[in-house]
Amino acid sequence: MTEQTDTVATEDAVDITPGEETTHDGAPRRPKAFYTAEATATGDGRNGRVATSDGLLDLDLVIPNPLTKPKKTNPEQLFASGFAACFNSAFQGAAKLLKVKLVESRVTARVGIGPVALNRFGLGVRLTVTATGLDQETADRVAEKAEQMCPYSNATRGNIPVEIEVRVK
Repeated sequence: MTEQTDTVATEDAVDITPGEETTHDGAPRRPKAFYTAEATATGDGRNGRVATSDGLLDLDLVIPNPLTKPKKTNPEQLFASGFAACFNSAFQGAAKLLKVKLVESRVTARVGIGPVALNRFGLGVRLTVTATGLDQETADRVAEKAEQMCPYSNATRGNIPVEIEVRVK
């Protein structure tokens, strides 16, 4: 048996249609993803390996352990990295939409994992946004707009706790 690793074709784009009750300010009725990332996990799950179909990411994984200093990454670090990058991009985009002059922004994401019930685990996220060149009220307004724009925020809203702290410099 041979292993096939084809990339995702455009016609196989992931459907990103929101639930029937959701409206999206003039978005197409049946939107399609303009980009689809593909990654495959192998081995022993969290003690395995993950790689993207284009080969740009290929990592060994380890189960997070607060008592040791791991020499490999874990899925929560990957999620934190993606959320931080995405929210920072949304924050900068929101500033432009609101015609706010933002000098610089930085987002740190902390992703916690722990038990929520017997044999059930959950995630929680704390985003810390540091904005340079804005007053606190304006930075808070930009963060509120960014929270509506960010795909990670839209995916997690109502599913896991996400705290957003905004600091100005």
